[in-house]
Parts: sequence; structure tokens; C-alpha cells
Amino acid sequence: MTDKTTLELQEHLDETSLNYMLKLAAPVIVTTISFTIMQFVDRFMVSRLGTDALAAILPAQFVSFVPVSFAMGAITILNTFVSQSLGRNAKTDCSNYFWQVIYISLAYFVIVLAIMWPAAPCIFRVMGQPAAVAKLEVVYFRIMLYAHLLVMISHAGSGFFMGIHRPIVTMYASLCGQLVNVTANYVLIFGKLGFPEMGIAGAGWGTVIGLSVTTVIGLVAFLGNNINATFKSRHTLNIDFDKMYDLLKIGLPAGFGLMVNVAIWGVILAGLVGKVDGKEALAASSVALSYASFSTMPIVGISTALTAAVGKTIGQGKKNLVAKQTSICMRVALIYMGLVGLCFFLFRDALMTFWSSDAKVKEIGVNILICAAIYQVFHAARIIYSGPLQGAGDTMWLAIISAAASVVVLGLGGVLIVIFLPSLGSLGPWIAATLSVIVAGLANRWRFKSNKWMKIDLFKRRALAVPTEIEI
Repeated sequence: MTDKTTLELQEHLDETSLNYMLKLAAPVIVTTISFTIMQFVDRFMVSRLGTDALAAILPAQFVSFVPVSFAMGAITILNTFVSQSLGRNAKTDCSNYFWQVIYISLAYFVIVLAIMWPAAPCIFRVMGQPAAVAKLEVVYFRIMLYAHLLVMISHAGSGFFMGIHRPIVTMYASLCGQLVNVTANYVLIFGKLGFPEMGIAGAGWGTVIGLSVTTVIGLVAFLGNNINATFKSRHTLNIDFDKMYDLLKIGLPAGFGLMVNVAIWGVILAGLVGKVDGKEALAASSVALSYASFSTMPIVGISTALTAAVGKTIGQGKKNLVAKQTSICMRVALIYMGLVGLCFFLFRDALMTFWSSDAKVKEIGVNILICAAIYQVFHAARIIYSGPLQGAGDTMWLAIISAAASVVVLGLGGVLIVIFLPSLGSLGPWIAATLSVIVAGLANRWRFKSNKWMKIDLFKRRALAVPTEIEI
């Protein structure tokens, strides 16, 4: 199905129907699932290098994702501005917002690289990682710093195409990049086709190569005749500080919330878990997170599509339709995540055996998967309800809840459990993680049901987009 055909079908569907939401979400779901499969395969390849490498890749990925998660969280708001601009029929604004994000990303990348590269050894030393593991973490982390710019640009492209309701472009770009990534990883990690065996460094460079392909394809599509004819993508490169201000004012809370969430999860699950039960617990956590990430990606795809649908609906002045759009997505998410949780619980032994033959890794991992099984439906609520809230621009609430759940429930709670219930071992921090997901899911549901997000008007101050005060 072509991009044009997909768009035409969407325009003839009821915007509150399940059929409409699934057609809009399908390319995003394929993209997110394929990306997670790529990560899954990457970690599986690295696991063949031994427990040290498997233990190293989880903390390194978390730490490398902390600075870029701030940018990605902020960039995600591009979907909201573009979709609302589309609903208002301000099509040149759609592409101009994209260019502002590119300029912001370039500046941010330079700053992060200058700070994080020399700080890498100190970061993992402070985390108390075993020497052999920390050495591998620094290698992988420094390579991933170069990937940050590619991540930001490709994420901006995803936000733009989702915002204009053409996510299939991102799907094609992502699938090509991920195929290249997996191939490059296999070749570079294990030294195939005449290349030297690079180990965990090969996984990092394979990711850079794959992201380069994804980014280039997205930019070519953005500048192509089809998009340029409608959105003037080649003619809206002008720097607009007002738009940058708008994007940052609404986007920075989202970026902060995501960064804090990722940082706390990384510190607690890598720091506390590793200190309590060693590298075997880190390896088990890496496996469990691989499964958990895979399970949530379809819901992330639906939520992303919901953000775009809600943004367009609000731009058209039809806020009364948002509740029905959200309800449809929520029902699908609860059924799916409920089944996933059941599978995690029933097949936890087989799921861990697939990854590792280390008896201690498997023993720890099966208990962690029980925690993952419990929080699945609450994670569905957290992710789905964040879609319409973000589509309305209610990012301050999302940031506050994300930070509170991460810092207070997971962070403080995880430390207290380790101190006062040491018999739980590495399971203690995971219990705190489960409680944090439950709290965030229930809080986001309450916020949506309160209808306070309906008072937000991103275009109140001027003809373009600007945030107004957001009631907490």
C-alpha cells in the first residue's frame, strides 16, 4: 500500500473508529516492533560474547540514552505541533517546525559530545561496575554518542511524518535501516566477510551504520517532490526563534520527564541490581528488559498514532471526539498487554533459557519476569493515556508524573527495599520498578479523565503555535 493510498483511505474513515486508528497506527507499530526486534537481535548477538558483554550492554545503553532521551522527549512534541498545524490547514508551518528541531538538535549534539566523551570512564566507575564490565561499557557508550545526532534527526522525521498522517514513510526508512543494522552487527561483532572481530564495539558501529541509512532515507523523502509540493519542505528552512521557543517550552518538560525516567531506571536497575547480585543480575535484567521492551512497542505505536490523531482533531476544533478515540485504543492495549503479561508468567522459564545457559542468570531472571508480567496492563494505561495528553500539549503533567514515579517510587523506594529487605536481593529494585509503573499508569488515567487538558490552547498567543499556562 502506498503512502498516498494510505492517506486517502484515512480521509474517508470515521476518525473515532477502530479501523481509522489501526490504519494510522499500523506503520508505527511495524516500525516500533522492528526496532525492538533489532535491539533484541543485537543483545542476543552480544550475549554470545559471554556474561560480561551481556552485563555491559544494558548499563551502557541506559547511560548513553540518558542525554539523547532528553532530546527525544522534547522532539516528540513535534508530532503535536505538526498534527495541530495540519488540522488548522497551516501546512508550511508543518515543515518549518521540522527545520527548527533540526537546528536545535545540531546544537544539542555538539554540547553533549563535548561533555560526555571525556566523562565516560568516570560515569561507570561511579556506578560501581565490575572493572571488566566497565571497560566494555565505555567502549560501547562512546560509539553510541556519535549515533545521537542520527537518532535526533530520524526521530524528528518520524514526528513530522506521523504529524501529517503519513507514517508509512518512516516505516520504510526504519525497516531499511534496521536490516542494515542487524547485518552490520553480525559482520562487525563476529568478524565476518573479512572484517576484524570487534565484539561489543561492532554492535555500536552497526547501530551507527543502520541509523545513517534510516536518517538519509527520511531526509530524502522529506525533501522529495511529493512532500515539497504540499508542505514546501525545501522552502521553509528559515530560522524562526518563536517556533523554537514554542517547541522548547512544551517539549522540554517531556524531554526532562523521559530523561529522568531513563536515568533512574538505569541507575537503579544497573546500579542497585548489579551491586546486590552482581553481573548475573545485570544480565538477567538485560534479558527481562528486552522482553518488556518488545511487549510495549505495539502500544507505543498506537499511542504515537493517537497523539497525531488527537492533535489533528484538536486543530480542527473537535475536542469532543478525543475521548472516543482514546477509549478505542485503550481497550486494544489492555487486551494485548494482559495476554503478554500472562505469557511472561506462564513461560518465564523457557523465555530465560532461550537467552542464557547460566543457572544463576536464569534463576534471577524468572523472578524478574513475574514483575514484568504484573505491570503490563498498568504500563498500557501509562502509555496510551500519554498519547492524548501529549496531543493536547499537556507535557508538564506527564513530566511531573514521570519524574515522581521514577525518583520517589523507583529511586527512593528501590533504595529502601534494598536496605530494609535485603533478602529480596535483585528482585527488590524490580518490585519498586513495578510499583512506579502502576502509579504512573493510574495517574495518567486520572489526568485524562479530569479533562483539564481540554483547557490548553497551543495557538492562543499568535497565529502560529505557542503554549499557554497549563493547569496542574
